[in-house]
Amino acid sequence: MMAKRVAIVGVTGLVGQQFVKVLEERCFPYSSLKLLASDRSTGRKLNVNDRELEVEETSDSSFQDIEIALFSAGSDISEKFARIAARAGAVVIDNSAAFRMDPDVPLVVPEVNLEDVYQHKGIIANPNCSTIQMVVALNPLHKLNRITRLTVSTYQAVSGTGTAAIDELAQQSSMVQQGREPVAAVYPYQIAFNLLPEIDVFLDNGYTKEEWKMVQETQKIMHAPDMAISATCVRVPVFVGHSETVQVEFERPMSVEEAREILAQAPGIKLVDDPPNRIYPYPVMAAGRDEVFIGRIRKDASHPNGLVLWIVSDNLRKGAALNAVQIAEELVRAG
Repeated sequence: MMAKRVAIVGVTGLVGQQFVKVLEERCFPYSSLKLLASDRSTGRKLNVNDRELEVEETSDSSFQDIEIALFSAGSDISEKFARIAARAGAVVIDNSAAFRMDPDVPLVVPEVNLEDVYQHKGIIANPNCSTIQMVVALNPLHKLNRITRLTVSTYQAVSGTGTAAIDELAQQSSMVQQGREPVAAVYPYQIAFNLLPEIDVFLDNGYTKEEWKMVQETQKIMHAPDMAISATCVRVPVFVGHSETVQVEFERPMSVEEAREILAQAPGIKLVDDPPNRIYPYPVMAAGRDEVFIGRIRKDASHPNGLVLWIVSDNLRKGAALNAVQIAEELVRAG
């Protein structure tokens, strides 16, 4: 594969650091790597493949001669710089929500809709972390037995909010154990030893923005605009790893055995499903791993065409950095 000139925007954040790690681990073929962030991080040195690279401030001129730009710095930065980068000749792979529902921007999970990569006009959107792991799990089943309706409840780690949230969970946990009153700053209430049914802002329809992302993004990625979807997203006191319970209704009945056989052979999936022996996925298992873990597959007792799945994945890797790098790898393969 021909080496590319690559930039990472937001490199000092949690996902930005994962970009660097995943590029190293997968031996991504880059001829140069530019590290970009805000002015607060300018001059900071990062070790990449045993080389010390200096972080530069993101500016309008940062993308000259860049071929692939990986963005993970929030919607405001993406809205400001992504089109500038694309006009300079880079293909932008953006991890923010800025362009996900833009009809001119493909929203891609390589295991599901890799062909959509070729429709890009300079920008490709990386989906929401909770959506990515769900569609990786559902698409192999949907291809053989159309999904008509799904209901998902998520249990999302604090790393989805960023470094400050990780610090807050650690600090609050210590304060509670010491018998002190925990202080909430990142979240509206204590997150240690607690859970919050609120991720992102509430919309007029009663859903949160995070929940509505799952609805719209799933329909777009799976090319299923009529798929009925309802989501409830909950923040839990876990550092890394999102978990989901998904109730799936199919066009016709599907046995547990058939679902297991399909999923066991599907790309990007690790089947961990032997509940009688207490073998099932959990966040600690998924942390630092690339696979989407699936277990506790069972018939939905409330619907003859239904199954229930338990899905777990590292939200910083497959839920963000790895998915974007997989897209970049396809761009390299395609020339």
